[in-house]
Amino acid sequence: MTANQITAFGLLIGGVAGLFIAQELYLWGLLLIGLSRLMDGLDGAVARAGRKTDLGGYLDIVFDFIFYGLVPLAFAFARPENALPAAVLLMVFYANGASFLAFAIMAEKRRISTESHGSKSLYFTGGLAEAGETYAVFALFCLLPDWFGVIAYSFAAITAITTVSRILLARELFSDTDQPDGKANESDAHP
Repeated sequence: MTANQITAFGLLIGGVAGLFIAQELYLWGLLLIGLSRLMDGLDGAVARAGRKTDLGGYLDIVFDFIFYGLVPLAFAFARPENALPAAVLLMVFYANGASFLAFAIMAEKRRISTESHGSKSLYFTGGLAEAGETYAVFALFCLLPDWFGVIAYSFAAITAITTVSRILLARELFSDTDQPDGKANESDAHP
């Protein structure tokens, strides 16, 4: 299989996990979440061993974000009382995703790069709520479904801290080029 096929297969498995969760088959959902995330790690390894492409990097991040939305949505379908905490978590995921991707765009524009998270297609900023923490929380959702609301609100707060810290970092790194006329400083050409 190619890296892109593995990425797509991982999303498909994640979608099936969501269907199981929506039917309150949480342990099956957890098993498939694990398999989906295994595919998410494997696609990058296959790409690095073969040929990395911009399309592969694009699909990887887009499909990850789709997966991150599927799981809370599935818990909202499973039980009506999960709808509000799922909506709050999804809103915070949305804000966090926007801060992550906008930061990556500005870093690319300034030719800033890092390999602190390994070789990636785009700039990865760290935070309290990253992929590993998200998977752990999704596992907790499946193992403790009656505690979904408490866990979702708690993780929403942690994710919000990540978002705010990334915004503050962006303000620190990117504000020197803000000009009233929209033109960048000459120093912008040097990262």
